[in-house]
Amino acid sequence: MRVQISSPDLEPEPEEPGSHGTARPRLTPLLAGLAAACSLAVLVPMAVRLAGELTREPTAAERRNAATREIARRYMTWPSGRVFPEQIPYTLDVGGDETARRVGISPDTRCETAVDPQLGASLGRHGCRAVLRAVYLDEPQGLAIAVGVAVFPDEPAARAAAAGFPARNPRPGLRTVPFPNSVTARFADSARQAAAVRQRGPYVVAATVGYVDGRPVVRGAKRQNDLFALAPQLTVAVLNPLTAPIPVDCDSGAWTC
Repeated sequence: MRVQISSPDLEPEPEEPGSHGTARPRLTPLLAGLAAACSLAVLVPMAVRLAGELTREPTAAERRNAATREIARRYMTWPSGRVFPEQIPYTLDVGGDETARRVGISPDTRCETAVDPQLGASLGRHGCRAVLRAVYLDEPQGLAIAVGVAVFPDEPAARAAAAGFPARNPRPGLRTVPFPNSVTARFADSARQAAAVRQRGPYVVAATVGYVDGRPVVRGAKRQNDLFALAPQLTVAVLNPLTAPIPVDCDSGAWTC
């Protein structure tokens, strides 16, 4: 004889609103506590590391990078009169100490118009960003000197671009900037007699010199020594301040370290 035992009537657990009969796992207080503890175990070390990053002193590499970025931005952040000072002293073998005076600064900063076409292509390949140009007069006001600052993304690009400039020959090279209604009005490209170029950091500084009366180069004619003495001195006078490092102040809002 078999005895059948019927199962007790069990009331189903009430469904949570919106469940539509889908069972949801529930965390017991113990599991919830373990989950919270695990989250804290991950977040606390992360917060400690973040706080350490925010309060630590910048590394030497970070300071160097900050200094490099500051120098690379000077062509934009400095006033044009600081890039090209109003007066630049120079020295000649005959005549001693003299001063070149700025005539004007060109508003055209395009790379392709600042140099001869065959050199412009080279500057473009190396990422030229701008070329700033100014014109100076020597003290006797018989010579005009165009000085240009070519800007590149970094030092290797600038170094490669500088190699395309002839050492002393002004062609191909920096073009002149004749300022109308000034003594340099006839200082055209055909008047270029001598040149110089220097490079440091992301900058290439070039200069080209000629007579203010616009006389062209005469083949075989001897050129005065002043032509060759002026260009190197003015390039260095512009390049040195532009690339001179200054102390990095990471606590100042002007620096990003």
